Amino acid sequence: MKKMKVAMLLLATVATVMVGCGSSKEETTETTPTEAVTDITEEATKEEESVGDGKYRSYITNQVMDSSFENQRPIAVMFNNIKEACPQTSISKAGIIYECNVEGNLTRLMGIIEDWKGLEKIGSVRSCRDYYVYWALEYDAIYCHFGGPALYVSDVLARDDVDNLDGTILDGTVYYRSSDRKAPHNAYASGEGILKGVEKYDYDLTFDEVRGTVLKPHFNFAAETEQVELADGIPANKVTPAGYDVNKPWFEYNAEDGLYYRFQYGGKQIDDLDGEQLAVKNIIIQNNVGVSRDAKDYKAYDIVGEGMSGYYITNGKAIPITWTKSADWDRTKYYDMSGNEIKVNTGKTWVCVVREAVKDETVIE
Repeated sequence: MKKMKVAMLLLATVATVMVGCGSSKEETTETTPTEAVTDITEEATKEEESVGDGKYRSYITNQVMDSSFENQRPIAVMFNNIKEACPQTSISKAGIIYECNVEGNLTRLMGIIEDWKGLEKIGSVRSCRDYYVYWALEYDAIYCHFGGPALYVSDVLARDDVDNLDGTILDGTVYYRSSDRKAPHNAYASGEGILKGVEKYDYDLTFDEVRGTVLKPHFNFAAETEQVELADGIPANKVTPAGYDVNKPWFEYNAEDGLYYRFQYGGKQIDDLDGEQLAVKNIIIQNNVGVSRDAKDYKAYDIVGEGMSGYYITNGKAIPITWTKSADWDRTKYYDMSGNEIKVNTGKTWVCVVREAVKDETVIE
């Protein structure tokens, strides 16, 4: 099939002032899209709400889960993603994975995990970048990391509304070292250790009453019985996000199970927990303005803004989208070209944050 280098359709220029954190100092010229009008029938909605006693639908994937997790805060884990640190462990437990460039155009992965208490090995865990913290806030997640560049992360980590577990302080309690890899690629967390960290800092294990109500569900999910097919979309059997120059990842669509399988470093990306290849139902390409902050190439991204571009990809098709994030705690919302909030299929999602400067190099074929 012929390759298509994807250029965005009719999207405005984003803010030119970079903040690298939670608020944009210059607004875009796009108007904020209107709220979506639901097209799910009342009967379908009622059917979706009936999941049985002791069950509920995940706020992150819309999949049916045991109700014991319903009000439990997830964790947001900074997964090491350089080749020497692969394969990661327990990354397949994440309902959403964020991927974004760090210095040297390496990527780091942040996994949002709901069912984490019983996990014995999570990682390896690497350092914080401030822009990931603002994405973690969208889930009221407990942020798990191993240090970070103090100049750029100290202020955000010190905020009262950011509950974080730092391995440079908690190595030996929340985190432990494995013997099969060399430092710094051998730091792992465990569910038991995270609970110790939560107790040490007196963090809440349950959602903040106000924030939790606002943040759930994370996406505008379609009913599981009403699959989003993107009939007017372009074919998307292979997706290669732009700018990830070191791990060179891509996704391949499997029509038999409707999932996108993940590859990087020339082969399958697997979870060391079970040896299975990572796969997701949805891919979101989210184009962000990103720049280097200093000679070490620490990056800044404009996280809060509106009218910025991207793609939603599911079931072998892709459509252009815009996205907005109004404030630190607000969830990022994604809209189609008619200004309606997109409906997202039930299942796991991979969010690829692509620098605006290279967005036209993303390939969907």
